[in-house]
Amino acid sequence: MGAVLSLDTLLAGRRLWRGQPGGPPAPAREPTGHAALDAALPAGGWPEAALVELLIPADGVGELALLLPTLARLTCAGRELAWVDPPYRPYAPALARAGIDLSRLHVVDTGGRQTAWALEQCLRSQACGAVLGWPPRADDKTLRRLQVAAETGQALGFLFRPLAAARNASPAALRLQFEAGALRVLKCRGGHPPAAPVPWAPAALH
Repeated sequence: MGAVLSLDTLLAGRRLWRGQPGGPPAPAREPTGHAALDAALPAGGWPEAALVELLIPADGVGELALLLPTLARLTCAGRELAWVDPPYRPYAPALARAGIDLSRLHVVDTGGRQTAWALEQCLRSQACGAVLGWPPRADDKTLRRLQVAAETGQALGFLFRPLAAARNASPAALRLQFEAGALRVLKCRGGHPPAAPVPWAPAALH
C-alpha cells in the first residue's frame, strides 16, 4: 500500500492547492456614490488609479454632479483635488454644500496652452486624490501619458471631452457618455460594458 501523506505535508510541498474561502466581494475602494452606476461597473466603482473620460454633449449636463460624492469623500479623507483649466470658475458655495473641503481644492489655469502638461504633473505628483481636466484637445499619445501618470501618482483622473471623441479609441480605463437621463458605458476595464445605459438624473447645483 502506498505511503499515507498528511494534508499539511501536501500543502507544505506545494502538491495541493488551497482555495480561498468564499464570501461577498470586497467593497469598491473608489465608489462613485451612485448605486446604479456602481452596479454596472466591473470594479463596483471607479477604476483605481486610472483615467476616466466623461464625454458630454455640452457643458452643464450634470457632469460635475456625477463626481461630487467622490470629490467630497476624497477631501474628507484629507486628499487634494486639482482642477485644470475648467471652462468656468468653480462655484464655491455649491461645492461646500456638497461636502467638499474647499481648502483642498486647487484650480490650475494655463489658459488652455499647457493643459495636458499640467494634468500630467498633477496626476503624477502623488499629492492629489483626483485631478479634473478640460483639455482642448487630446490625442492618443497624450491620453496614454495621462493614464500612466494616474497609475504612477495613484490618482483618479477625470477628463471632460466632447461626444465626438467617442469615435476615437482611447487608453482610458473607463469611458462614460452622457445621454438624456442616462449614462452609457462605452468602455470599462475588467469587463464588458453593459448593453443598456445606466439611468441617471443629476441633482441641481445651487
